[in-house]
Amino acid sequence: MSNVTGKAYGMNVITPMKPWRTWFNRFSFMISRSIPSSLGGLLGLRFIHFARWAIIKRDQWPDLGQGKQQISNDYLLFCSNFNGTWDQYIDAFADGLPNGLDLLWFTSTKYPHSVPITPFKNYIRANQIDTNYYYNSVPGAAQRDVTAALRVREALLKLEANLQGSTPEQFRALFVRYLSTVQNDLGYEGRAPVASNDTENAEINREDYLHFAGELATSAR
Repeated sequence: MSNVTGKAYGMNVITPMKPWRTWFNRFSFMISRSIPSSLGGLLGLRFIHFARWAIIKRDQWPDLGQGKQQISNDYLLFCSNFNGTWDQYIDAFADGLPNGLDLLWFTSTKYPHSVPITPFKNYIRANQIDTNYYYNSVPGAAQRDVTAALRVREALLKLEANLQGSTPEQFRALFVRYLSTVQNDLGYEGRAPVASNDTENAEINREDYLHFAGELATSAR
C-alpha cells in the first residue's frame, strides 16, 4: 500500500476553498499559532508524527511544462504522518480536536464538520490523494518507540560522562540508577499489527514485484 511504510501512514488531503474565504483561513491559522492551546488535543495525540495545513492560492501552482492553469479556487493542503490505521487516526482526530478541525477546515467547500464522524470521514476520503512514494527510515518503530530510544540514548550519554575514574561498585550504582529511569523505554522494533487482511495480502503479493523492480533499477544505473 503506497500510503503505508512500516508502522507509519502518510496522508495528503487537498480541499478547494472559494478565494473570498481564504482570508478567514489565514486568520484561523494566526489564532492557532498565537493560542497553541486551541490545538491542545492534537498535541496530546502521541501517535502523530507530523501534521500541517498549508494554503495554496490559485495563482501559486507551479508550471512544470503544462502551462499556466486557470483555476477558480484556492486550496487547503493537509499533510500528516501517523501510526495506526486510517480509521483510528480520523476517529482520534475528530474526538480530540473537533473544534480545531472545524476552525481549520471551515472554509473548505462542502466541509461537513468533524461531528458526526461518518460525513467527515467521507469528506476526507473523497479529497485524499494517495502517496506515490513514501519513505520511512525506521519502519519498525512507531513515534513512541523513537522518543523512547532518544531517552535511552540520553541516559547512556550521561552514564558515559559519569564513568570516568569510577570503581566497579560505583559503576554498578550508576548503571542501576540510569537503568531505572529508562527501563520502561527498553522496547524493540517490529512489524505493525495487521489492520486489514486484504492490505496484508496485497503487501505479500507485491514483494516479488518490488524485488524485481529494485534489481532492474540497480542494473540500469
